Amino acid sequence: MAESTPGFELPLLLFAGFRSIVDQLHAELARQGHPDVRPAHGFAMQAIGRDGATASELGRRLGVSKQAAGKTADRLAALGYAVRVDDPADARRKVIRLTPHGYDVLARSAAVFEELRTAWAERLGEERLRQLEADLRTMAPPSGFRLDVAGWFGA
Repeated sequence: MAESTPGFELPLLLFAGFRSIVDQLHAELARQGHPDVRPAHGFAMQAIGRDGATASELGRRLGVSKQAAGKTADRLAALGYAVRVDDPADARRKVIRLTPHGYDVLARSAAVFEELRTAWAERLGEERLRQLEADLRTMAPPSGFRLDVAGWFGA
């Protein structure tokens, strides 16, 4: 029988796998013309989504303050990934929307994630990877993935 490893290793190994994938993604995105995009930007762009979001909505979705969400939106705007536009339902509010540049980086990210998954399948075997994914789905909360990872890692 194999000797078990300390309990603290599991989250570290899961995080190391996550970090490896995200680091490879961003290296490839930089090669494809998106050198300034950071992991937090990807979470924010996902949280903005196709319908856009106010800074308050973005903050709630990311688990950060409205001010932190506003700073992230400002950075995305400075990089050309998002814009702030008047809310057609309430002229007092601004809605953050993705630009074509923002949609481009998300599409490229999706394609790179597919390539990275293929690389994992080649290394581990397709069936083993499918089983790993199934096991992680079993252990993940039924509510699914939340976008507030950036806020969760914060203070």
